[in-house]
Amino acid sequence: MIRILSAIALLSSYSNAYAQDLEKSFTVKHTTDKITIDGVLEESVWQTAESAGQFQQYFPSDDVPARYQTDIRILTDDKTLYVGIKVYTPGNDYVIPSLERDFRAGGNDNISIIFDTFNDGTNAFLFGINPYGVRREALISGGGQGLRGFTTSWDVKWRGESKIFDGYYTSEMAIPLTSFKFAEGETKWRFQSYRFDMQSNERSNWFIIPQNQSVINLAFMGDMYFEKPLGRSRTPLTLVPYINAIADKDYTTNVSGNDIKIGGDAKIAIGNAMNLDITVNPDFSNVEVDDIFTNLTRFEVSLPERRQFFVDNNDLFGSFGGGRDANPFFSRRIGIATDSAGNSIQNDILGGLRLSGKLNKNLRLGFLTVQTDKDREQEIASNNNLMFALQQKIFARSNIGMFFINRQSLGNEEFIREEDVYNRVIGMDYNLVSENNVWSGKFYLHKSFQPGDSKGNFSAGAFLGRNSRFWNVFSDLVYIGADFQSDLGFIRRTDIIKSATSIQRSFWPKSGSINNHGVEIFPVITLRPGLDYKKTDHDIRVRYSFDFKNFSEFEFEYVNRGIFLTDSFDPTGTEGAVELPGNRNYIFDVARLSYRSNRARIFAFEGDVSYGGFFNGSRFSTRAEAVLRIQPKIRLGLDINYDKISLPNPHPNADLWLVSPRVGITFNKSIFWSTLFQYSNQRNNLGINSRLQWRFAPLSDLFIVYNDNYSVNIFEPKFRSINLKFTYWLNI
Repeated sequence: MIRILSAIALLSSYSNAYAQDLEKSFTVKHTTDKITIDGVLEESVWQTAESAGQFQQYFPSDDVPARYQTDIRILTDDKTLYVGIKVYTPGNDYVIPSLERDFRAGGNDNISIIFDTFNDGTNAFLFGINPYGVRREALISGGGQGLRGFTTSWDVKWRGESKIFDGYYTSEMAIPLTSFKFAEGETKWRFQSYRFDMQSNERSNWFIIPQNQSVINLAFMGDMYFEKPLGRSRTPLTLVPYINAIADKDYTTNVSGNDIKIGGDAKIAIGNAMNLDITVNPDFSNVEVDDIFTNLTRFEVSLPERRQFFVDNNDLFGSFGGGRDANPFFSRRIGIATDSAGNSIQNDILGGLRLSGKLNKNLRLGFLTVQTDKDREQEIASNNNLMFALQQKIFARSNIGMFFINRQSLGNEEFIREEDVYNRVIGMDYNLVSENNVWSGKFYLHKSFQPGDSKGNFSAGAFLGRNSRFWNVFSDLVYIGADFQSDLGFIRRTDIIKSATSIQRSFWPKSGSINNHGVEIFPVITLRPGLDYKKTDHDIRVRYSFDFKNFSEFEFEYVNRGIFLTDSFDPTGTEGAVELPGNRNYIFDVARLSYRSNRARIFAFEGDVSYGGFFNGSRFSTRAEAVLRIQPKIRLGLDINYDKISLPNPHPNADLWLVSPRVGITFNKSIFWSTLFQYSNQRNNLGINSRLQWRFAPLSDLFIVYNDNYSVNIFEPKFRSINLKFTYWLNI
């Protein structure tokens, strides 16, 4: 173990020594002048503010200055950070698909700015705006290694407006310093900005980023120095009460209900770097509906967390272990329980509190406890769900984390089985990220405890990757013991040793329509220790991809797949079907083609088609997604998934359809209406979710949400509801 830790330390030190030596900085001047946030940089103080400097092109090249430059100037007074932006463009034909807040950056004109307030390259705040003054904000965690650490469901109050002129637009932002967390007396933050210009097909950054790295990667940032040190900035007490009136009817049981729920959240600042979140009788009803999916595997699929209570510093809780196979804490487990028939149903949450943030410059703390209600009719016990986590930064951007998870049943109801009284998990993770982001890695060891267990119950993993301009390679190894259990986690399967290795070679043509292309070899092999280390699964993938300078993409993939079924299984989900026999190995090949057009076009399209073997039969699959925008008011979308499964007699064949039309209308920057239809014959369901949202005050909303579900085999209603929900964000 000592040798391993020494090697890790040496690797981190070696990587840091070769970090980029580029330096870029500017000064944020202090002002007492009044600035009106109207998008027009007419106040004279903007002329005295220091320009951050020129932008560098990121796409289609990353070694030349941006063709169309951006000028950013930042000022501050004792309470507010002011940002003035002038964005030069080839014309005024901007791509603005929607007026709704928290837009996606890709496929439209916008600019985002990133602040690393603790200068640690681990967490940051992002604020974005487009030429129409539509805003977005996000939290970046995990060093910005990927979209898993990009959380747009975070909300905070700030102001921003834009104004369009001939050949450029200007934006002004006023962000309260209470929106950030930072050390008292701080004189420097790390800074970055990136911009999408859809008219010239150019993406650019303030601080240079190689194209093989993500634009949100926190390894590539400059410095902004404050002329006057920042003072003590305590976030105000925030109260978010709600009232939700619900009327519903379950047509399968012919039971109707009417209910009014009242509750709310509170956010209390503790010092400059800690938050205490409290929720009482929270309402996590579907004002947003999850996308449904066709699942032809034997395992469950994880869905993203959207509940505001769990968002802030979510990486402190949810980033332990392996996100795909061995995540010991998955917050969407809280509020879900198993009823007496073995079905997963919603379980009411009585309340909870959550403490998270920085104890000092390098040490972060996370503590969460949530109490769920009992349901005697469904034989569901009341449970306390608790997690405690610490994360210590080491070297430039690496950290060591440790955690304790406890799910404890309360009460002495007769239906509580002894083995379900509690589940506990402890563990430690080491996350390696080199200063220049060339090297990344993760090493972890976790152990679970249940009543009656005596040994084993381990989960462990090791990941190491190297990302350079021409080569991107990684190797991932996961072990999950047969008896490892995390009731609050996402564990797809146990009793496995799984290895995944990727070797990717990229090519960068100096001319022509192709920006880059490359080949990847990606073998994944799974062994089962409980079956004498028998190889039960393998995927050997070879793919070749092309990224074009017009933002379109094309990819070809070949897969050789092997699956050993230990138990019989019907992938079609057909009721009463003869299942594929277990204790048998199935090996088959699949070929796939995919294409994605430029998302900035009025009509954008992406899709893929695949054909090949499927267990002892064949499968043809196609997926298509089309979007038509009548900007900036209307956005029409259609998603189609079709799977034709052909199996030999006596096994069933299946034609599985998943069709999802959607309509989005933004009447203005405060009123939005969206409707989503989801038809799935595999789930025998046609779902309709229609939502009208009025943002009548900053981060304060009135929702009217209509949900309807029908059986599609025999067309009849299954469940119907309508919600009237009112929330108000109050700073005290």
